[in-house]
Amino acid sequence: MNGKRILPLILCIGLILPSLPVFAELQMGVFPRRPVAKTHKMFKPLAEKLSQELGEPVKLVVAKDFKAFWKGVQNRQYDIVHYNQYHYLLSHKNQGYRVIAVNEEFGSSRIAGSLSVRTDAGIAKVEDLRGKTILFGGGKKAMGSFIAPTAILKKAGLEAGKDYTVRFAKNPPSAVIGVFNKAADAAGSGNVILKIKGVQKKIDVGQMQMIAESDEFIHLPWAVKGDMAEEKVERIRSIMISLKGSDDAVLKSAGVTNFVKAVDGDFDKVREIVEFVTGEAL
Repeated sequence: MNGKRILPLILCIGLILPSLPVFAELQMGVFPRRPVAKTHKMFKPLAEKLSQELGEPVKLVVAKDFKAFWKGVQNRQYDIVHYNQYHYLLSHKNQGYRVIAVNEEFGSSRIAGSLSVRTDAGIAKVEDLRGKTILFGGGKKAMGSFIAPTAILKKAGLEAGKDYTVRFAKNPPSAVIGVFNKAADAAGSGNVILKIKGVQKKIDVGQMQMIAESDEFIHLPWAVKGDMAEEKVERIRSIMISLKGSDDAVLKSAGVTNFVKAVDGDFDKVREIVEFVTGEAL
């Protein structure tokens, strides 16, 4: 092909390309509730499903640790983000994130914090934890495994540092496993912890019992940037909440039984618990 023919072709391509839609990559951040490799494996199908249905790329981003993840939230790096209830309240107030859905796990879209002990520990009620060591799953921002269990203790008149010793495990499963192995007297975690297969594989859950549960509250949320176009917000929500029965493999991979529509008002009980424990009005 000579130069005279190439030039018109280049000009023609140049006129067509600008008219094609160009989408920025949507960043989907998932908090490090589990190891990075496992989290990638679990949520990659969801990212791919969203990409396919939206017609634009969705990139799964899993930070190496919580510090890196939270920096991403604070910098509004994530267009779509999955984290715990307390994280949502903080990011809603400070970064403008909007909740669109929550997990349904083991058939429920609600969860509670709990305190569990060995059945042979001689601990039958919360008051028996006076003078004991409690191993909480995660850090002080862990809603289900620190804030909610702390509310149980506070209602019973027990104060951290004065009436019991606080220690932290890497995550809720590690807290329960640690108590099973007698590294502490009680574990703070979500109330579904003994149903988790990873826990059941490592310990005899029949030798563990829950002695108390907090008030129930809404499950782990999914949120989007506050300035995302409303049409796109509703499209993402619609895709997620319609997966049950249409693409159960995505749900199974994510370790949930469904995604359920949620709005900010659903988190009022979480706000109540957080304020009771920390004094924060969110």
